[in-house]
Amino acid sequence: MSAQPQGFLVPFLTRLAFVALANLALVVSACAEEIVRFGESHALYNAPAKRASVGLILLPGGDGDIGISSSGDIREQSNWIVRTRAAYAKSGIASLLLDGDVDLADAFAFLRQRTDKIVVVAQSRGSLKIPRALPNKPDAIVFTSSMLSTVQKRLDTPDALPRTLVVHHREDFCNVTHASDVTAFAQWAGARVRVQWIDGGSEPMGRLCGARHRHGFVGRESEVVRSIVQFVKAQ
Repeated sequence: MSAQPQGFLVPFLTRLAFVALANLALVVSACAEEIVRFGESHALYNAPAKRASVGLILLPGGDGDIGISSSGDIREQSNWIVRTRAAYAKSGIASLLLDGDVDLADAFAFLRQRTDKIVVVAQSRGSLKIPRALPNKPDAIVFTSSMLSTVQKRLDTPDALPRTLVVHHREDFCNVTHASDVTAFAQWAGARVRVQWIDGGSEPMGRLCGARHRHGFVGRESEVVRSIVQFVKAQ
């Protein structure tokens, strides 16, 4: 369903959010988190006190259905991109975390009224939405633990890619985001792509493709956020 024009901030639902950054050394101060309604779906918007020059569209992994309710509660919070959503505001960067059904064109329209540039950050299977995001002319793309070989096939040519950052753990052995795919993607995309490798972290647990394994940057979430902030600010 289409969003109300440029998104609709749910009345009286702005709240102070102390976002718990599990396994992070990074400490995030309180910031105003706004619940944004797009048709029947929701997103969470975090922004610094002053107008942000850059806004991030955050695309979680899996099927993207993280279950953001009308009150701002989130059903699925294990994904690092969900847990760190408020971390960018202290660097002067806004972020819009999307639930699975939010139309990308509506998200772009919302941010264009509030920021000057838009960067899409896609985790794992969320990267498969990038081909649909490109017609909206993002200023940059960030792939994290992404399905790069599949993205490459779907794009066919790298010409449509803007300035791009690939953040990947050297020990990501998930079968659909294997670290060995990064070099091939970077060679295919050429000079527009920069690669940031992540090493180490906390003791991995669960599935190789899970949020608590190397694929999910467990114990290195703050380093991923820092890499994204540096990339965005270098534009």
